[in-house]
Amino acid sequence: MKRHILFIQGGGQGAYEADEKLAMHLQDSLGSDYDVLYPRMPDEEKPVYEAWRDVIAEDLAGQDGEVIVVGHSLGASFLLKYLSEEEFTTPIAGVFLIASPYWGAEDWEVGEYMLSEDFAWKLSGIQRIFFYHSRDDVWVPFAHLAMYAEKLPKAVLREFDGRGHQFNNDMTEVAQDIKSL
Repeated sequence: MKRHILFIQGGGQGAYEADEKLAMHLQDSLGSDYDVLYPRMPDEEKPVYEAWRDVIAEDLAGQDGEVIVVGHSLGASFLLKYLSEEEFTTPIAGVFLIASPYWGAEDWEVGEYMLSEDFAWKLSGIQRIFFYHSRDDVWVPFAHLAMYAEKLPKAVLREFDGRGHQFNNDMTEVAQDIKSL
Protein backbone atom coordinates (compact mmCIF):
# COMPACT_ATOMS: atom_id res chain seq x y z
CA MET A 1 0.00 0.00 0.00
CA LYS A 2 1.34 3.43 -0.94
CA ARG A 3 2.17 5.99 1.73
CA HIS A 4 0.54 9.37 1.21
CA ILE A 5 2.44 12.65 1.28
CA LEU A 6 0.80 16.06 1.17
CA PHE A 7 3.28 18.70 -0.09
CA ILE A 8 2.32 22.35 0.49
CA GLN A 9 4.00 24.94 -1.71
CA GLY A 10 5.48 28.27 -0.69
CA GLY A 11 3.98 31.66 -1.45
CA GLY A 12 4.82 34.41 -3.91
CA GLN A 13 4.67 34.88 -7.65
CA GLY A 14 5.57 31.67 -9.45
CA ALA A 15 5.85 29.64 -6.23
CA TYR A 16 3.72 26.75 -7.47
CA GLU A 17 5.92 26.18 -10.52
CA ALA A 18 9.14 26.66 -8.52
CA ASP A 19 8.09 24.25 -5.77
CA GLU A 20 6.75 21.71 -8.25
CA LYS A 21 10.40 20.84 -8.91
CA LEU A 22 10.82 20.06 -5.20
CA ALA A 23 7.67 17.92 -5.12
CA MET A 24 8.71 16.05 -8.29
CA HIS A 25 12.21 15.38 -6.97
CA LEU A 26 10.72 14.14 -3.71
CA GLN A 27 8.41 11.77 -5.61
CA ASP A 28 11.32 10.52 -7.74
CA SER A 29 13.54 10.05 -4.67
CA LEU A 30 10.87 8.15 -2.76
CA GLY A 31 9.77 5.90 -5.59
CA SER A 32 6.54 4.09 -6.31
CA ASP A 33 5.80 3.15 -2.68
CA TYR A 34 4.82 6.79 -2.06
CA ASP A 35 2.27 9.11 -3.59
CA VAL A 36 3.05 12.85 -3.39
CA LEU A 37 -0.06 15.02 -3.60
CA TYR A 38 0.82 18.57 -4.65
CA PRO A 39 -2.22 20.86 -4.64
CA ARG A 40 -2.11 24.41 -5.99
CA MET A 41 -2.75 26.88 -3.20
CA PRO A 42 -5.08 29.84 -3.80
CA ASP A 43 -3.74 33.33 -4.40
CA GLU A 44 -0.08 32.40 -4.02
CA GLU A 45 0.96 35.99 -4.79
CA LYS A 46 -1.12 37.37 -1.88
CA PRO A 47 -1.64 34.36 0.40
CA VAL A 48 -4.39 34.40 3.00
CA TYR A 49 -4.01 31.76 5.71
CA GLU A 50 -7.72 30.90 5.90
CA ALA A 51 -7.90 30.02 2.20
CA TRP A 52 -4.81 27.80 2.42
CA ARG A 53 -6.12 26.27 5.67
CA ASP A 54 -9.27 25.17 3.87
CA VAL A 55 -7.30 23.46 1.07
CA ILE A 56 -5.01 21.73 3.58
CA ALA A 57 -8.03 20.52 5.58
CA GLU A 58 -9.78 19.20 2.48
CA ASP A 59 -6.70 17.41 1.20
CA LEU A 60 -5.92 15.84 4.59
CA ALA A 61 -9.52 14.69 5.02
CA GLY A 62 -9.41 13.03 1.61
CA GLN A 63 -6.54 10.71 2.58
CA ASP A 64 -6.86 7.18 3.91
CA GLY A 65 -4.57 6.17 6.75
CA GLU A 66 -1.48 7.95 7.96
CA VAL A 67 -0.26 10.98 6.05
CA ILE A 68 3.17 12.56 5.86
CA VAL A 69 3.09 16.33 5.43
CA VAL A 70 5.82 18.37 3.76
CA GLY A 71 5.90 22.13 3.37
CA HIS A 72 8.23 24.62 1.80
CA SER A 73 8.67 28.18 3.04
CA LEU A 74 5.28 29.80 3.65
CA GLY A 75 3.64 26.42 3.11
CA ALA A 76 5.76 24.98 5.93
CA SER A 77 4.71 27.70 8.34
CA PHE A 78 1.06 27.33 7.29
CA LEU A 79 1.26 23.58 7.94
CA LEU A 80 2.56 24.26 11.45
CA LYS A 81 -0.20 26.77 12.04
CA TYR A 82 -2.84 24.35 10.79
CA LEU A 83 -1.55 21.41 12.82
CA SER A 84 -1.31 23.51 16.00
CA GLU A 85 -4.68 25.26 15.71
CA GLU A 86 -7.16 23.02 13.90
CA GLU A 87 -8.96 19.83 14.81
CA PHE A 88 -8.13 17.01 12.43
CA THR A 89 -8.61 13.26 12.52
CA THR A 90 -6.10 12.20 9.89
CA PRO A 91 -3.12 10.56 11.62
CA ILE A 92 0.13 12.39 10.86
CA ALA A 93 3.17 10.11 10.51
CA GLY A 94 5.67 12.96 10.20
CA VAL A 95 6.07 16.66 9.46
CA PHE A 96 8.90 17.84 7.18
CA LEU A 97 9.45 21.60 6.93
CA ILE A 98 11.86 23.20 4.47
CA ALA A 99 12.99 26.83 4.86
CA SER A 100 10.14 27.67 7.22
CA PRO A 101 9.82 31.32 8.27
CA TYR A 102 9.22 32.05 11.93
CA TRP A 103 6.42 34.62 11.87
CA GLY A 104 6.74 37.01 14.78
CA ALA A 105 10.51 37.34 14.47
CA GLU A 106 11.80 40.86 13.92
CA ASP A 107 10.64 42.15 10.52
CA TRP A 108 8.43 39.06 10.17
CA GLU A 109 5.43 40.29 12.15
CA VAL A 110 2.40 39.26 10.11
CA GLY A 111 -0.42 38.67 12.58
CA GLU A 112 -2.49 36.24 10.54
CA TYR A 113 0.57 34.03 9.90
CA MET A 114 1.88 33.92 13.49
CA LEU A 115 1.67 30.80 15.62
CA SER A 116 -0.07 30.87 18.98
CA GLU A 117 2.10 31.10 22.11
CA ASP A 118 1.32 27.48 22.99
CA PHE A 119 1.82 26.05 19.49
CA ALA A 120 4.61 23.72 20.65
CA TRP A 121 2.37 22.13 23.26
CA LYS A 122 -0.38 21.66 20.69
CA LEU A 123 2.08 19.84 18.41
CA SER A 124 3.24 17.50 21.17
CA GLY A 125 1.12 14.65 19.81
CA ILE A 126 3.15 14.60 16.59
CA GLN A 127 6.27 12.59 17.32
CA ARG A 128 8.32 13.30 14.20
CA ILE A 129 8.96 16.90 13.16
CA PHE A 130 11.92 17.73 10.91
CA PHE A 131 13.25 21.14 9.85
CA TYR A 132 15.62 21.76 6.92
CA HIS A 133 17.31 25.11 6.34
CA SER A 134 20.29 26.33 4.33
CA ARG A 135 22.60 28.98 5.75
CA ASP A 136 22.59 30.82 2.40
CA ASP A 137 18.79 31.13 2.12
CA VAL A 138 18.24 34.66 0.78
CA TRP A 139 14.50 34.71 1.57
CA VAL A 140 14.13 33.20 5.04
CA PRO A 141 16.92 34.01 7.51
CA PHE A 142 18.82 30.99 8.84
CA ALA A 143 18.25 32.38 12.37
CA HIS A 144 14.58 31.33 12.10
CA LEU A 145 15.67 27.71 12.46
CA ALA A 146 17.07 28.43 15.94
CA MET A 147 13.74 30.00 16.94
CA TYR A 148 11.94 26.78 16.08
CA ALA A 149 14.63 24.75 17.86
CA GLU A 150 14.01 26.72 21.04
CA LYS A 151 10.26 26.08 20.94
CA LEU A 152 10.43 22.49 19.65
CA PRO A 153 13.51 20.92 21.27
CA LYS A 154 12.55 17.38 20.19
CA ALA A 155 12.40 18.35 16.51
CA VAL A 156 15.17 17.13 14.22
CA LEU A 157 17.10 19.99 12.64
CA ARG A 158 19.01 19.58 9.39
CA GLU A 159 21.37 22.45 8.54
CA PHE A 160 22.89 22.90 5.09
CA ASP A 161 25.35 25.09 3.21
CA GLY A 162 24.96 26.16 -0.39
CA ARG A 163 21.42 24.89 -0.95
CA GLY A 164 19.61 28.24 -1.04
CA HIS A 165 15.90 28.75 -0.48
CA GLN A 166 14.90 26.19 -3.11
CA PHE A 167 17.42 23.59 -1.87
CA ASN A 168 18.77 23.33 -5.42
CA ASN A 169 15.55 21.40 -6.13
CA ASP A 170 17.08 18.46 -4.25
CA MET A 171 14.94 16.64 -1.69
CA THR A 172 17.34 13.72 -1.15
CA GLU A 173 17.70 14.24 2.61
CA VAL A 174 13.98 14.80 3.08
CA ALA A 175 13.28 11.54 1.21
CA GLN A 176 15.82 9.67 3.36
CA ASP A 177 14.18 10.95 6.54
CA ILE A 178 10.71 10.03 5.24
CA LYS A 179 11.89 6.52 4.39
CA SER A 180 13.27 6.19 7.94
CA LEU A 181 9.79 6.50 9.48
